[in-house]
Amino acid sequence: MSTFEQRVAALRQHHEELLNRANEPQPWGCGIYEKYRYPILTTAHTPLEWKYDFLERDNPYLMQRIMINTVLNAGAIKMDGRYLVVCRVEGADRKSFFAVAESPNGIDHFRFWPEPITMPDTPDPTTNVYDMRLTRHEDGWIYGVFCAERHDDAHPEDLSAATATAGIARTKDLVNWERLPDLLSKSQQRNVVLHPEFVNGKYVFYTRPQDGFISTGSGGGIGWALVDDITHAEIKEEQIINARQYHTITEVKNGEGPHPLKTEKGWLHLAHGVRGTADGLRYVLYMYMTALDDPTRVIARPGGYFLAPEGDEYVGDVMNVVFANGWIQDDDGRVLIYYATADTRMHVAVSSIDRLIDYCMNTPEDGLCTSASVENIKKLINKNMNNG
Repeated sequence: MSTFEQRVAALRQHHEELLNRANEPQPWGCGIYEKYRYPILTTAHTPLEWKYDFLERDNPYLMQRIMINTVLNAGAIKMDGRYLVVCRVEGADRKSFFAVAESPNGIDHFRFWPEPITMPDTPDPTTNVYDMRLTRHEDGWIYGVFCAERHDDAHPEDLSAATATAGIARTKDLVNWERLPDLLSKSQQRNVVLHPEFVNGKYVFYTRPQDGFISTGSGGGIGWALVDDITHAEIKEEQIINARQYHTITEVKNGEGPHPLKTEKGWLHLAHGVRGTADGLRYVLYMYMTALDDPTRVIARPGGYFLAPEGDEYVGDVMNVVFANGWIQDDDGRVLIYYATADTRMHVAVSSIDRLIDYCMNTPEDGLCTSASVENIKKLINKNMNNG
């Protein structure tokens, strides 16, 4: 049997091989983006020091003392030429926390920073935090907006009763965080995103009003809300700008992903849509665009999903799910889309501003019935047969 030191050395070598593995684009796709062969972050990528006690006298069998369940749903930002993602890391104890991973190119060689983020709490402690959206705002701060989950004490007998509010924190370096009071809202808020610019001198949140922790109930879709003071943020009025629709990918619920990207043609939005199936809920990603002069006005609404689970992406902790709350726009127009699959692992897909605008502007809208879908296909067939 090998010595303890030899087993540790083999473990570290295996870990380094994973972290240093080059990623490569998949050879075939939809043309809108390129997916990459390997997940960029998994439980295996988390630092060994988070999981193992390396003192032989205390851990002679070299067992994991703390186990990690999943790495998922990462916000993203580029700082000083580095590609950074703030992941939701879930332990085997079901508690999620935030941790930063860094890459030199945004595609591979991701490494977690040595310690998870220490997120300050509020006077009303949170049980769980997750799914941070990062926004570099024009006020000079980087904001993290995330779901703060607590037990619903109105139902003490129900151990699964919970409430969802939007937690808000800000930072300059992703290391030191100032926790602000949670967003006040008449409804529960599970997916909230901060717009990167002031509108009429006010902060803007994209919201997802819902009646319960899971069910949207009367919630109509993705909302828009102006807030006077982000240090005491309160939603007084909401306007639904991207509504749910019957028998579509957004039938059960939908929510904004990362903050929208500003382009010459309008704001590019990435969102998730949820529908019910015989196998449970199916999460996919979709896109839409809003006007520069009025970000509440939708100017492009491509029908159907933009990205859905494929192959091994389908399988994991929660099946049939893709979710994105982070993307990065490079100076050359490249767009890195970070998405999680099956609530288990992180991937990257690469597109460009020009391609995403083309996709949004030239993909037919959902006609909301079979006959309209067939007509769209026939129009394309006719165009191809007649060479335009």
